[in-house]
Amino acid sequence: MRHPAAGPLGLLAAGLAGAAWLYTRDPHRAGQVLPFCPWRRVTGLQCPGCGGTRMAWDLLHGDLLAAWHDNAALLLALPFVAAWWVVRLRHGLAGRHWRLRLGPRGVAAVLTAAVLWTVGRNLF
Repeated sequence: MRHPAAGPLGLLAAGLAGAAWLYTRDPHRAGQVLPFCPWRRVTGLQCPGCGGTRMAWDLLHGDLLAAWHDNAALLLALPFVAAWWVVRLRHGLAGRHWRLRLGPRGVAAVLTAAVLWTVGRNLF
């Protein structure tokens, strides 16, 4: 069985590699080789994650206002994701496995927030 810290450390390595790759590409310009959103390509509507690549690029370049404009919901979620990662890393380095457990209400809250964000951003 792998070490409990392997997951968070692997996620860090992948995130740093992705950030280094994204830093050199500007998703605000046409012609960049970047991932696309299949939901948007099929429906023409933005999904909850649309704008995430532009938001990450803006954050890497220090433009918080542009990141907010690209995807405010993901930007607001980043501190929670960072806290989850830190807790998981701390437990992993101590040799313990740890999993985030969301009950039915937590799952419903996350899904409701995603649906509301999707509907709101496509209406306004």
